Amino acid sequence: MHPNDRDFYLGWGTLMLINAGLAQGKGRSGFLWSIASLVLGPIATLLIVVLPPQRRSD
Repeated sequence: MHPNDRDFYLGWGTLMLINAGLAQGKGRSGFLWSIASLVLGPIATLLIVVLPPQRRSD
């Protein structure tokens, strides 16, 4: 594995964790958004930021 590959995977994994936290803060599933981040990367971040918070039914 090339050293730059390791940095890429570390950055992508960090982005997944950040997106999971953002999603949970907006009332969405952190797990599902972390999987979406694995596929979509920064586009998932944009979607989380742009989408309105999900209303919780009590």
